[in-house]
Amino acid sequence: MPLLDFWKASKEELSEKELKQIMPLAGGGKLLDGSDASLEFRDFLDYIPSELLVKYANDCLSERFNDSGLALQDIINQIGIRIGMDVNYGKYRSKHDGLWRLPNGNAIVVEVKTSDTYLTDLTPIVKYRKELISKGEVLLESTYMLWVVGEENTGGFEAQIRGSKYAWDMRVISVSSLCRLMLLKEDVDDPNVVNQIHEILIPREFTKLDNIVDLLFTTAKEVQYGDIEDAEEVEENADVVEKKFTPVAFHSSVIEVIRKRLTENLIKKSKSTYYSKVEDVGVVCIVSKTHKPDTNPNYWFAFHPHQEEFLMSVSKGYIALGCGSPEQILLLPSKEFVAWIKESWMTESKERIYWHVVIYKEGESFIMHRKKGSGSIDVSEYLIKD
Repeated sequence: MPLLDFWKASKEELSEKELKQIMPLAGGGKLLDGSDASLEFRDFLDYIPSELLVKYANDCLSERFNDSGLALQDIINQIGIRIGMDVNYGKYRSKHDGLWRLPNGNAIVVEVKTSDTYLTDLTPIVKYRKELISKGEVLLESTYMLWVVGEENTGGFEAQIRGSKYAWDMRVISVSSLCRLMLLKEDVDDPNVVNQIHEILIPREFTKLDNIVDLLFTTAKEVQYGDIEDAEEVEENADVVEKKFTPVAFHSSVIEVIRKRLTENLIKKSKSTYYSKVEDVGVVCIVSKTHKPDTNPNYWFAFHPHQEEFLMSVSKGYIALGCGSPEQILLLPSKEFVAWIKESWMTESKERIYWHVVIYKEGESFIMHRKKGSGSIDVSEYLIKD
């Protein structure tokens, strides 16, 4: 049975095992370029939550087992995918370990090492970069080199890079820090933060600290806004709404219901976006508390342009609205939803732009209210029922 089928059949049981116990289940258990074991293991990594990627990376570093270094290489490439890179897996025992392409056109040649103890020769990764350039696969002026090292204490290796002629083309990052970047990317929604995460991996001259300050500032602002999905109630007939939000968070419970309903393995891409590459399905999950629960229950959400862009990029998209709790979820097709909210209220500021999604519960019906003159829409048919 392929490893992925084991995962689908016994997810909870497999989640408790260490990676050395899982590897023998992949093909013949031996990672070779193009082998069944390699293909099965990479398919498996595509499916598991990011927290397990971190766990398995630590398994590779804490205890050596058969092919642990090669497994770490695949895990690091999967982390690159989840950070938002277009990843070309390299070779296990020759060539580069991975080639990551950024959305802005830059490329990174990646080498993975469990330790920096024996890293005294920088020329192999330089050679791999030159080969890629000579083949026309990448450009000299926009291709860099990145060492991903198991140890966090890499002072000697850093000094070696600084003292070499590759100081402006090469950087080093620990496995743990790369994992933290992945988890940070998944906990925010602001595309500016994602772009800044990408920029960190590109060699920069840090005498001027503006780029680092930008990342800290944009990340802090994202945290400051918190779960900016729940908008406070405004006058129903108003043409403009004021920006005011109350933080709520039960996304994970909602998305578990959606996974079962769609029978899709939805992987978290950001705080509100989830994706399954098998059927090219995307879900935006946003939640609201219940306003006026005793007299006139209603729910207010904020929907952002970058969320619309994500939904329009997939073959099949949905918007999941958690109305007060995971027991009340509206699952709407994205094309219909996006057309409807164009006539809803919008807030525009220097920081961000978003539409207000307004749902009232009237008896057993759920009604989407929009701007005066646009008409309301009964969305009750999209309520997920047990």
